[in-house]
Amino acid sequence: MSPYPNIPTPLPIGTEFFDEMIEKGYYYIDKTLLIQEILDKRSKVNLFTRPRRFGKTLNQTMLKCFFEDTSIISEESREKRVEREEWKPPWAKDKRHLFNGLKIEAAGEGRYMEEQGKYPVIFLTLKGAKHDSWEASYASLKGMISNEFRRHDYVIKTGKLKPANKEKFERLVANKGEPDDYTDSLRFLSECLNTYHGKKTIILIDEYDVPLESAWFAGFYKSMIDFIRSFFGLALKTNDSLEFAVLTGCLRISKESIFTGLNNLNIVSIVSRSYAEYFGFIPAEVEAMLCYYKMENRRDIIKSWYNGYIFGNNTQIYNPWSIINAVSDLKDFPNAYPKPYWSNTSSNSIVRTLIDKADDAAKKDLETLVAGGFIQKIIHEDITYDEIDKEINNLWNFLFFTGYLTKFGESMEGDKIVLDLKVPNRELHYIFNTKIEDWFREKIRQKDYSKLYTAILAGDTDSFEKEISDVLFQSISYLDNSESFYHGLLVGILAKLQDWSLKSNREAGWGRSDIYLKYKNFRGKAIIFELKYAEKVMGLEAKCDEALAQIEKNKYTADLEEDGYRPENIIKYGIAFSGKNCMVKNI
Repeated sequence: MSPYPNIPTPLPIGTEFFDEMIEKGYYYIDKTLLIQEILDKRSKVNLFTRPRRFGKTLNQTMLKCFFEDTSIISEESREKRVEREEWKPPWAKDKRHLFNGLKIEAAGEGRYMEEQGKYPVIFLTLKGAKHDSWEASYASLKGMISNEFRRHDYVIKTGKLKPANKEKFERLVANKGEPDDYTDSLRFLSECLNTYHGKKTIILIDEYDVPLESAWFAGFYKSMIDFIRSFFGLALKTNDSLEFAVLTGCLRISKESIFTGLNNLNIVSIVSRSYAEYFGFIPAEVEAMLCYYKMENRRDIIKSWYNGYIFGNNTQIYNPWSIINAVSDLKDFPNAYPKPYWSNTSSNSIVRTLIDKADDAAKKDLETLVAGGFIQKIIHEDITYDEIDKEINNLWNFLFFTGYLTKFGESMEGDKIVLDLKVPNRELHYIFNTKIEDWFREKIRQKDYSKLYTAILAGDTDSFEKEISDVLFQSISYLDNSESFYHGLLVGILAKLQDWSLKSNREAGWGRSDIYLKYKNFRGKAIIFELKYAEKVMGLEAKCDEALAQIEKNKYTADLEEDGYRPENIIKYGIAFSGKNCMVKNI
């Protein structure tokens, strides 16, 4: 909390490192009992998968601060310690104070704190390995590995390493290693640290799957998977220098693709019943934050926008990134409207992939989801990126595990888990709606409308109806439920007509016509479109007649006639829509 009593504690916008958060007095929701659970369970290799921006990096840096031996002092004489002090690395300072007053300090009557600062730690975050080519990604990974070796270069100043190992270590510090040096680098570094400290090494890998996701989208997945398989495999399997490892990422990648033969892997996903409360905020934590910042009156809108996730055994979870940003905005601007903060942290390209791949059944599922309903899908966690878009069910799985959908019920179908899935909150509804609308607008731009234009200019209402209906049947149903959608659709289609002037909702006569077209000079035709929405198909004709009567009553042709267009060259259309159905009449 803030060290200054009259100044509210700052919120950690853009801060994801535990030591920085504590030392600079940011508002921190205490997740340190994650340490207790890891120590109690003693799993050799832990893989935590959670959606992006759900606190993975913060927890990994917390583990680093807790476990890492920052003394850089082995069992040597006092004289040797003093002698070596001059090359003690700058990060080597005690971290115990960071946990003062936090839950882990009192847990187990303080016995867990006996583990604080006792182990050498390798820490890598792979979130920066996001590039468009294998060469760039590989260079980035080598640079990250080199930086971690450089962070531990104190081990080569003691004479404890064999000459060959020292030479290899120096190559990696200088980022001049051979290819085999890099694939074996995690295992090798853990061995060197074990030799120096006399204790086995903890390996922490943050965002382990970012290079794989990037490689999948950019088309070099095989090269990346070959490297990652060796890189992780050598370090995590039969490594005598490993105390335990924690990996975090968005998606569990199947053992067959990366973790071949790794039988000591404990996978903790959003469906796992343990560790559910440590990534994201539970309701009590959000309530405490709102109370601290005196925002209790915004509780309901915060909940509708950012709550809705269910992890593990029915643990309710709020999106932490969005909560922190929302509270920060409300702190500065009390009447601020909610925003889709999470949607701005990614391209959300997976939603677009689903829409592009959607068959009729998948479109119906999408329609159900955006309407607030739920769909039932068999969920399986073993998946590889190159399988994601091979069948539509893989895409539903990916959307669930990466936070676009959440569960609110489950059942068994034989030996398979079937989940009831829905869009978790209004923020995610915004993402789906926006991507679907973008997709539909692009479909409009790509289609050939020459037959439709011919029908409109000829006054052929039958062909006009058919062409518009064909477009509507390609859309997602939730779109076509208001007059504004149909108005935007027709404007988008007509905008492609060359040599014609298009106006929408302009003042004309005694009122405002919906859309009008006029040829580039007054000797050509002009066209007026008046649109209506009918609740039921049976009301289409009456709405068409109402639209035509409105054109006449409000004298929508007056301005066109003043511009020189002859009355006989002005076509007046009354168009009525209901769902994916339309009727067109003219005079």
